[in-house]
Amino acid sequence: MSQITRRDAIASAIGISGGLAIANPLHADPLPEPDAKTPAAPAKRRPNRIAVSTYSYWRYRRDSKLSIEQCIDLAADAGFDGVEILHVQMQSETNATLQRLKQRAFKHGLDLCGFSTHQSFVSPDLEFRKKNVRHTIHCIELAYALGIPTIRVNTGRWGTSKNFDELMKNKGIEPRLPGHTDDEGFKWVIDGLTECLEAAERCGVVLGLENHWGLGRTADGVLRVVNAINSPWLQVTLDTGNFLERQYEQYEQLAPKTVYVQAKTYHGGGTWYTPDIDYERVAAILRKVNYGGYISLGFEGQEKHETAIPKSLALMRRVFG
Repeated sequence: MSQITRRDAIASAIGISGGLAIANPLHADPLPEPDAKTPAAPAKRRPNRIAVSTYSYWRYRRDSKLSIEQCIDLAADAGFDGVEILHVQMQSETNATLQRLKQRAFKHGLDLCGFSTHQSFVSPDLEFRKKNVRHTIHCIELAYALGIPTIRVNTGRWGTSKNFDELMKNKGIEPRLPGHTDDEGFKWVIDGLTECLEAAERCGVVLGLENHWGLGRTADGVLRVVNAINSPWLQVTLDTGNFLERQYEQYEQLAPKTVYVQAKTYHGGGTWYTPDIDYERVAAILRKVNYGGYISLGFEGQEKHETAIPKSLALMRRVFG
């Protein structure tokens, strides 16, 4: 091979640098401005992740109160992305139990993504309301220990129905306590939830007020509370099965403030009612507000969960995928 002289090397380097200079975009003509008439390509939408509530395996049936551990295993076997825990289904609240649940979900590759709790602030009894504030703060701290970022909260109801069956027979409507008004009830709810906000912010747990009977039976009722408090730590949990009239109109009302969705299915017929829910339409409403959070399946039908839940998951994957 011929030797490369110093003069050849310098000449070669000059040639290369000249070529680079020609190719350097700093010396190139500016790119033409994009045509204002040409719309930008839409951002690719990420599919919603699909969870399942442990309630779906229990449904308050005496013959199927599975443990939270069993529900986590079943959710993993079915192919869900996450699990929502129903608080009243828990058999222990010790820290050791909470950490074992978190570890079990982690080993399955599942998120613990929601914590469904019960409380009521609709009472003239101040001590009753304070007790429910303490209970809600306790639930916030349980969610924090479990690594769960949001909990479902309720307004509560007047409690004048004989039982839940009677409440459902009356489509969730019940008379007020004698001598009291809805305005009083809403003030109690607003005051009670406001007392929970410091704990929510400290723990990083968003409260999602659900359309769950009582003063939260309608979208207007839920938004009256959420808008009055006006905090990022109180938003909305949207339950698709709890509107018995004008459902799509009310979904649209809640959608902009929704941080979590509980999607109900009723294979085999519901216990109290069987609403007809068009999930294609629900998905369109949520896409319109760029909802990117979890869709949590709440199976509430009479069919066995072994067959109903896989069918429900397939529906959710198809519609929200």
